Amino acid sequence: MLLVDDEPALLVALKQLARSLGHDPILARSGGEALELLEGVDAVVTDYAMPGMNGLELLEAIRHRDDSLPVIFLTAQGSERTAVRAMKAGAYDYVTKPFDVDELGAVLERALETRALRRSNRRLAAERNLGRAVIGESEAMKGVLSAIERLAPKDITVLVRGETGTGKELVAALLHAQSRRAAGPLVRFNCAAIPPELAEAELFGHSRGAFTGATQARRGFFAQADGGTLVLDEVGELPPSVQAKLLRALQEGEIQPVGAGRVERVDVRVVASTNRDLAASARAGQFREDLYYRLAVVEVVIPPLRDRPEDIPALAAEFGRRYAERFGMHDVRLSPELISELKRAPWPGNVRELENAVARMIALSGGGEIPASAFTHPRPAEVEGETEAPPSGTLTLREHLDAIERSMIASVLAEVAGNQSKAARNLGLSRSALIDRLKKYGLA
Repeated sequence: MLLVDDEPALLVALKQLARSLGHDPILARSGGEALELLEGVDAVVTDYAMPGMNGLELLEAIRHRDDSLPVIFLTAQGSERTAVRAMKAGAYDYVTKPFDVDELGAVLERALETRALRRSNRRLAAERNLGRAVIGESEAMKGVLSAIERLAPKDITVLVRGETGTGKELVAALLHAQSRRAAGPLVRFNCAAIPPELAEAELFGHSRGAFTGATQARRGFFAQADGGTLVLDEVGELPPSVQAKLLRALQEGEIQPVGAGRVERVDVRVVASTNRDLAASARAGQFREDLYYRLAVVEVVIPPLRDRPEDIPALAAEFGRRYAERFGMHDVRLSPELISELKRAPWPGNVRELENAVARMIALSGGGEIPASAFTHPRPAEVEGETEAPPSGTLTLREHLDAIERSMIASVLAEVAGNQSKAARNLGLSRSALIDRLKKYGLA
């Protein structure tokens, strides 16, 4: 709770009140000082009349940074016009001085409840936009989700770091979905998937005739993300020549398409992700140090799944629900013994490997409760110098095709109310072939 007033005696009284309510007060004697202390704050109590930046100017600056942060005004008796202006400008509430302790305490409690509700609503809206639940039962992931909620409304560059498969793309999507840019485009650029000689043209665009094969002008990923968020996956793989141009785009908000003599203005928030230690790469001269500091204004580090096994039951249940629905299966459950086995596995491929493993077990099951015997622990990596075995949870091509076929058959059967002859005709199968597949997939 941030308390802002230029009168030391009033600040002491507010501090004592906040502590009596069980809150952690932070004190500021001016609006400028308050703006430097906003990180992690859940409510602001501010006086109106202060030297320099007054309370209304502070409110405007706060709303520009985080419009979900409740601001409570302290106004002198007879200053109703000021209070009305504050409420119209977006203040949560106001209390007249000298304030009644119980009244201010009640307003503070309501403000904090409103803050929590706004965060919850923002998370639910983000989940609806993403079409998936966001799961984080462990303290480590609660910390990550809390950081996302605080950072999303702030239009700053964020670096998301974590091992492959930990969910960096989900964190980037959440940052966009909970930001003021949520209605704008979310554009992804995989820095590791583009040949170095094409990376600049893909990122910044190119004019017609800029190089062999450029038969027409093309907007790059930066221009496509204008007004929204650009996610730079595996940003550590960008070639040095492109790193310099990316730095300019971040610093100046300007890009220059390849072969074009003009500079374009863009309004883009950048979220970068990497599985590397970019700080170490910068120190070793493998990545531009100035670009690293520009990207890592704030770093969000996602812990590996092996360090948060308490997240596995909820993740596995969500994946089970999702793939059972996709494959047209009903009443599919992961047994408690299976969940225990999943919690004991090392998961070198993290959440992505867990998802693949659950999808594989669902696809190969006949429905009902899936036993622990359906799961094979991932094999450890082979000795150094030998090829590492692929994660055992990864679906093979045959398993993917079987899952698709099972889903189609289940869907057609539902459409014809279980009439096998009609289903066989609709699927282009003989009745005997359909019966064989029904037995194979546990649908008989």
